[in-house]
Amino acid sequence: MLDPRYLRKHIKEVSTHLRLRGYLLDVEQITGLEEQRKMLQIETQALQNKSNQIAKSIGRMKGKGEDIAALSVQAKSMKSQRETLEGRLSKVQQQLEAIYLTIPNIPHNTVPVGLNEGDNQVIRQWGTIPCFDFVVKDHVDLGQQSGCMDFEAAGKMSGARFVVLYGKLARLQRALIQFMLAVHTEEHGYEELYVPYIVNGTSLRNTGQLPKFLDDQFALKGNQDFYLIPTAEVPVTNLAQGVIFPNQALPKKYVAHTPCFRSESGSYGKDTRGMIRQHQFEKVELIRFVKPEDSLSALEAVTKEAETILQKLELPYRVVALCTGDLGFSAAKTYDLEVWLPSENTYREISSCSNFGDFQARRLQARWRNPETNAIELIHTINGSGVAVGRALVAIMENYQNATGKIRVPHALQAYIQEDFI
Repeated sequence: MLDPRYLRKHIKEVSTHLRLRGYLLDVEQITGLEEQRKMLQIETQALQNKSNQIAKSIGRMKGKGEDIAALSVQAKSMKSQRETLEGRLSKVQQQLEAIYLTIPNIPHNTVPVGLNEGDNQVIRQWGTIPCFDFVVKDHVDLGQQSGCMDFEAAGKMSGARFVVLYGKLARLQRALIQFMLAVHTEEHGYEELYVPYIVNGTSLRNTGQLPKFLDDQFALKGNQDFYLIPTAEVPVTNLAQGVIFPNQALPKKYVAHTPCFRSESGSYGKDTRGMIRQHQFEKVELIRFVKPEDSLSALEAVTKEAETILQKLELPYRVVALCTGDLGFSAAKTYDLEVWLPSENTYREISSCSNFGDFQARRLQARWRNPETNAIELIHTINGSGVAVGRALVAIMENYQNATGKIRVPHALQAYIQEDFI
């Protein structure tokens, strides 16, 4: 969430920044509500001051044995007026809170300006795109040929956008998870976490998934306010909720493997074939809690760490800086990693690494104590996929296929699966 005080003071400037990402801030509505809030706060405080004075007078008069009947009537009347004003004030504050929760983050000044993904900027590329002397198959045909990938069975038990993996493909996916966790813990210094796969609505609001993306969540039936996690970012980031970190405790570097659950409500008809866009998928997620001055360098580091996975797997990829119009709701700056898929003859997203500034931290009340000023300040949060497991599996299948449909196991995974081909 943006700082309401900053928003009030600089609302026109904020509106200009948000317009770069295609968001039209209703300046008139917010200004009007803020004026009401201010007026009601002044009136409420004035009544409170008068009530305090009357209470003191009643106390003095009681001590002298004087008649307090008239003042008591006045006190009751003022209490009633004050309660009415407080009710109106609470309603206006709730309206403002609801609006503030729907306002996206301000893009960092280093983010390229643009309207949509067509305006994203390629920062760098890595690897050599493979050349095949045969007609390449996509991962669906390869998986079904091997008998290790079954969308029909998954459809019967769950519906569209699910898959069952058998035997060697299931083992290859597990190998990918083990490999990624090993690299990030042993080489990059992350602490591995195991977290709940179910969270409450507050946790989703803290990270920005609610209320904006309610339709994308899988809510659980029952009296409890429970949702399946859309990403490990949600439970891991919520570890900082209400925490004041001492200076020496930062940065925090966490990695977690979890399944992820998304309804994909806005993607009907898109990527319906195969494993690219599913309701349930696996990710290895990187999360950092950092001091504000380390924020931008931390994003660069997380991006490089995600790249390390693709480089070790020898998968061609590129790094793309998202433009203002393509940024996620909570992000101030984002790099996407896009891996090469031969069947589509193009790059597809496999990791998204974002800097949220203090946007999530303000909702979380995640703070640290600055030793120079002794002041308590908001931390910054960073997260990135390191990387999406299912899409890595797809990329390996397609980039490492041979003419017979066999898939060569990347050297980096052979210690985990102990086979050359699957």
